[in-house]
Amino acid sequence: MKVVPLGAGQDVGRSCVLVTLGGKTIMFDCGMHMGYNDERRFPDFNYITTEGDFTSRIDAVVITHFHLDHCGALPHFTEQRGYHGPIYMTPPTKAICPILLEDFRKVAIERKGETGFFTSQHIKDCMKKVVPLHLHETVWVDDELELRAYYAGHVLGAAMVYARCGNESVVYTGDYNMTPDRHLGAAWIDKVRPDVLITETTYGTTIRDSKRSRERDFLEKVHRCVLRGGKVLIPCFALGRAQELCILIDSYWERMGLTVPVYFSAGLTEKANRYYKLFINWTNQKVKESFVNRNPFDFKYIKPWSRDYADLPGPMVVFATPGMLHIGMSLEVFRKWAPDERNMLIMPGYCVTGTVGAKVLSGMKVVEIDQYSQVQVNIDVQNLSFSAHADAKGIMELIRQASPRNVVLVHGEKSRMSYLKSKIMGEFGCPCYDPANGELLEIETGQDVRALMSDQLFQAAWAKEQERRQKSSAALDDSVVPAATPITQLPVRGVLLLGDGKRPARLLDPSEFDLNDVPVVSASGVEGDSVVSVDADESAPSSASDQVVFSTRRVFDGTELAERMGLSSSVDVAAAALLAIRELLLIDPATQPRDERVVGGKQASVVRVGRSIELSVPVKTAECDLPSLYVSWAWEEEELATKVLVVINRVLG
Repeated sequence: MKVVPLGAGQDVGRSCVLVTLGGKTIMFDCGMHMGYNDERRFPDFNYITTEGDFTSRIDAVVITHFHLDHCGALPHFTEQRGYHGPIYMTPPTKAICPILLEDFRKVAIERKGETGFFTSQHIKDCMKKVVPLHLHETVWVDDELELRAYYAGHVLGAAMVYARCGNESVVYTGDYNMTPDRHLGAAWIDKVRPDVLITETTYGTTIRDSKRSRERDFLEKVHRCVLRGGKVLIPCFALGRAQELCILIDSYWERMGLTVPVYFSAGLTEKANRYYKLFINWTNQKVKESFVNRNPFDFKYIKPWSRDYADLPGPMVVFATPGMLHIGMSLEVFRKWAPDERNMLIMPGYCVTGTVGAKVLSGMKVVEIDQYSQVQVNIDVQNLSFSAHADAKGIMELIRQASPRNVVLVHGEKSRMSYLKSKIMGEFGCPCYDPANGELLEIETGQDVRALMSDQLFQAAWAKEQERRQKSSAALDDSVVPAATPITQLPVRGVLLLGDGKRPARLLDPSEFDLNDVPVVSASGVEGDSVVSVDADESAPSSASDQVVFSTRRVFDGTELAERMGLSSSVDVAAAALLAIRELLLIDPATQPRDERVVGGKQASVVRVGRSIELSVPVKTAECDLPSLYVSWAWEEEELATKVLVVINRVLG
């Protein structure tokens, strides 16, 4: 499988990832970078082709949600660059996406005077190519490529997408939130076990405090500011955090009996709230239940904003779009209120590098608004994260749910990805990658073998399972009546005869033929209880006391591995696995001495790779009778550790 980020590779913004699986190519998201105003705002589509024939090279485009950093370049790609293939997105995304695109187009052309931008007609023509993708519905792009959407939280209509073609599969998360909030539920996915999981890492090293404490802190800061006569500016995007914070403020104003005016600066939000009413089934259960009696998006204390209000005296609270202070009303209000120290700026979400919001959060006291003007920042700046992105715990939880064979990190800063990579490899024992924009990542995927099972083997396995269940029932107390459960999984042990192209592969009972006539692959170089031990650099210590060291433990089926490798019963399976790993890593055991050490409280042999990576297979004892493999590495060698884990998984299965 091939993965290439055209955007959001070791960066936040301009999400666009190309994935080729089973001979089909999917473009996941097609966003723009909010920190640029030139051609760098769009993904580098010339990577795909310089001839403009995108339709023949891309089988489908999938948009996960309506934020512009995920869909903002779509009209440019379809109408100006010439892609005419299918585009898939959920119904709420299809409804809201053109509204945001048109709003951004007006700002870019009418206020900034940009030329060559996509037009209103381009947006309409682009939306005609969209095919709705409903939750949990399997959509076939063609006879081989299938798509399925899962609930992602984050914003209304956001979805994670599972794609499968032939024997290869991938899950692309887009942006997601594993924590339910006041109007949306938490993301979740089936245990689909994809070959590759591509996940966002915006907050990959952050573990947030409780939602309740964040809400209390937010309301207290707002209340203190208006009591001292200050104005509160809350930049946010029109959909998502805006509804979350408006619900919070509206209920607090009612509870406290406050009369300070609260405004929302976008007529866009009135349209947005209409769509929340239309797609109420995408919200959480509490909103659905209260919707019967009262629409939670009809706010009692929040009124529409007018530009003239910015110069009025007295306290007020203003929600203004967009959330990064890079254009629009939020930047206009900030310019007027920033010099007054009584006022407060609350940044509730992430700001891309290069935006005014990012500059303010970094502590700059004089900020350039554009090449012609700058502003003195005396306003009280507060960064209270209400971002609807998964934090480090949420990312690990999603990986646990999906159980992928490989993980690819995108939509995050390189510094945050690095530590998370080693945490993922250590906890799940799977390779993890963080490619940069334009970097081709080729991931070897395992292939399923489809075989016809003989009646004799199936009947034998069925009878064995029935016998096991009868013994389990007999062991119970007579007063306990076991519940009748269907047999949904059936362990089968047989011999696989691979086909020759004309005949399919067959799974047979050993009694159906003479095993001596079946050729098997023998393991060369494995004798008795021999144990391989290699040290790539005897002079360098494997890990220093001040290094961050990660480790993982792989327990494997020794019987299955012995059968797969064609080993006799006298051969040590663990030693054979270590030898196979050594051969694939191109380590020469003849030039290195045996190195016995105590690892994990058991006598073990250790294979060292690089300066810090150690592979150890404990000698079987009464306390540890299952074959297992320990792997440890220092944070600094995570790239090499990823390659080692790929080899280990290839050998152990």
